[in-house]
Amino acid sequence: MIAMARIARLSDVLINKIAAGEVVERPASVVKELVENSLDAGSSTIRVDLAGGGVDRIIISDDGHGMGRHDATLCLERHATSKLRELDDLFHIDSMGFRGEAVPAIASVSRFSLHTAEVGADVGTRVTLEGGVDPLIEDAPPRTGTVITVEDLFFNVPARRKFLRRGDTELKHAEEAVVRLALANPEVGFFATHEGNELFSSAACPEDPRERIAAALGPAAHPHLFPVEERRLGVSVTGYAASPEFTFPNARGLYTFVNRRYVRDRGLIGTIQRAYQDFLAAGRQPVVVLHIDVDPIAVDVNVHPQKLEVRFSDARGVQEAISAALNRMLRAAPWLGAGADPNGPGGNQPRDAAHYALAVERFLTRAQEASWGAPLPTTLDAASGGAPSHALSGAPGPMVGIPSSLPFGAVGRPPAFGEAQPQLNEAPPPGYFAALRPMGLLGGRFHLCEGPGGTLVVLDPHAALERTRLTTYLRALDDAKGPPAPSLFGTTLEFPVQVAKALVEGREALSRLGVDVEPFGGTTVALKTVPPGLEGADARSLLEALARALPPKGAALDSVTLAEAVRVMACHAARKAGSVPLTDAQLRALLGELDRADFHPPCIHGTVVVLEMPLLELERRAR
Repeated sequence: MIAMARIARLSDVLINKIAAGEVVERPASVVKELVENSLDAGSSTIRVDLAGGGVDRIIISDDGHGMGRHDATLCLERHATSKLRELDDLFHIDSMGFRGEAVPAIASVSRFSLHTAEVGADVGTRVTLEGGVDPLIEDAPPRTGTVITVEDLFFNVPARRKFLRRGDTELKHAEEAVVRLALANPEVGFFATHEGNELFSSAACPEDPRERIAAALGPAAHPHLFPVEERRLGVSVTGYAASPEFTFPNARGLYTFVNRRYVRDRGLIGTIQRAYQDFLAAGRQPVVVLHIDVDPIAVDVNVHPQKLEVRFSDARGVQEAISAALNRMLRAAPWLGAGADPNGPGGNQPRDAAHYALAVERFLTRAQEASWGAPLPTTLDAASGGAPSHALSGAPGPMVGIPSSLPFGAVGRPPAFGEAQPQLNEAPPPGYFAALRPMGLLGGRFHLCEGPGGTLVVLDPHAALERTRLTTYLRALDDAKGPPAPSLFGTTLEFPVQVAKALVEGREALSRLGVDVEPFGGTTVALKTVPPGLEGADARSLLEALARALPPKGAALDSVTLAEAVRVMACHAARKAGSVPLTDAQLRALLGELDRADFHPPCIHGTVVVLEMPLLELERRAR
């Protein structure tokens, strides 16, 4: 009698489910793996749309090079990859993914669909399957890049699904996955939403990665960030570190990337913390975003299923480079006062001096509030033209040595937009803007101008452009002749069902605004025309925002019901127009337009004049 064999080959479906146990831990794992594929495809913009914390639905859209029919089918097979060919390639990995496990593993535990096309293709490919079996392959409209939809994650593995956390917890993990990838790739635009609500939004910012860090950690981080750099044989350390004044109670502001891959390495984190140990109070953690670049052959990224850990061939050398970079920045920084090295990074720069003065002001103001009684007087005397009342009335002024900016905001914080001179953002005097004399650009964003009598005026160009565009669009809407002739524009975009439905149902309202859309099959929408000023704007972001801003079906289409949609258009037109700094001629033309603009309708970003400081106040501060 022949004994029955005890060993048998596992089926491909079971193998993929086992692999999913290692690769697909939660929705955040799906987001990470698929976005990394989008990065490897050369995408310039990546969108992540989630529902149910990512358990119900994950949609990853990119504008990369896409795939043909053969590759779109083959990518669902285990260990099919475009990133490895030979054994030696394992030791020279320069892509995000390389094993060829992620896509088939994800498809095996979800209801999966893929819509893609190569550049210039006449027809695209859509592949749909459930649980990794019986793929349906069909023609689809051509599109730029790839869209992957993952629904009902772990629907066929209930034992795994029950171990997922609550939806808001899974959502936080998914959002963090997007943030890590966005910080590693500032030259790529990242946009993430959850059931129509924005989670993360950051256009490409290769010239100033601090914008990306501020989008991830909050705008308050931006002025505190200082560049760090150390280059040694075989290792390069670059990035940004925040001054010791800007810290977190936990390590959520610590990000380390090795060859653009986010890693959790205790040695790297410990090195950063030791560099800051003489500068931080107990219980505080630094804010640091570091990029460590080494030869791929000198680092092993294949030591962890999620690739979160790496192994360096010279770990000590990498840690020493990080320590040198941070110590140079910290010990030559302006917050050390007289001990700062004027030849060090940032030494003697106006921005650094302002940073130091602001740090001193905040400390002394907090100390006075805590120990010396009432806060400093902050009332503005309208009769004095905005000068602080104590400066003219003889009332006690601020303590000697405190560089007070208090007339322009509450104690302990800088003024919010609109607090400095709100009346200028509501009804500016006739000819106010045309009388300004441009002097320069601050922080790559704000325009500094000199007003009558030597007044210092700071303008936000985005808000200024938005105000002029809003006026143009509203006047066109109220014109009996209808909106201005739309400019020629054309693209097709695929949206979630609710967005596509809102756009198709709101075609009449969109037409009143000069936006022409048509259904293009399924949830794909063809954008035919846009109003002047919106050519070249991010079409997907614009239509998604308009879908949320359109009036209910059947509502009257007038300037009242369409006001929110017009505000959206104005904001997007300003974003497109303000993507590069204005020339002197453009700024002067914009100032002339502002004098003719209507400042009464509200804008999304309403504060054109961020700050106006009279000469009297400047002289008081200089004493």
